[in-house]
Amino acid sequence: MSPNSLRLAYMLEFLVALVAIVEVWSQVGGQGHLDLMPWYTKLGFDAGLALVTVAGTVAAVSHERAWNAKTIGSLALAALIAGGMAAVTYYYHVHENDDADSGDGDTSISRMGPAAPAPQIFAIAHEARA
Repeated sequence: MSPNSLRLAYMLEFLVALVAIVEVWSQVGGQGHLDLMPWYTKLGFDAGLALVTVAGTVAAVSHERAWNAKTIGSLALAALIAGGMAAVTYYYHVHENDDADSGDGDTSISRMGPAAPAPQIFAIAHEARA
């Protein structure tokens, strides 16, 4: 294949991988958790994983053996990025209700322990008269 057609194929692979990663992440991680994330977090992970995917393909095509050091390195880096995506999604899953104040629940403060003695207002007033 000519270098120009390879570049076109790699560019198309990047775009298809980008769309596939976004779709799979929203299905697996949950769209609600992704909505809580800032855009730059999603863009960084999505573009990084798509770029590593294309780098693995380039490494496999450019060498005689498909499984070489660069291909295995790309696979390891893709696994690290996917683990980072899972960790960030789990973080937003755990902390999704931290910012939302429902206001429905009982917000009174209570204390556990022995009851405080009742104030002796009347006894003190009675002793003062005598």
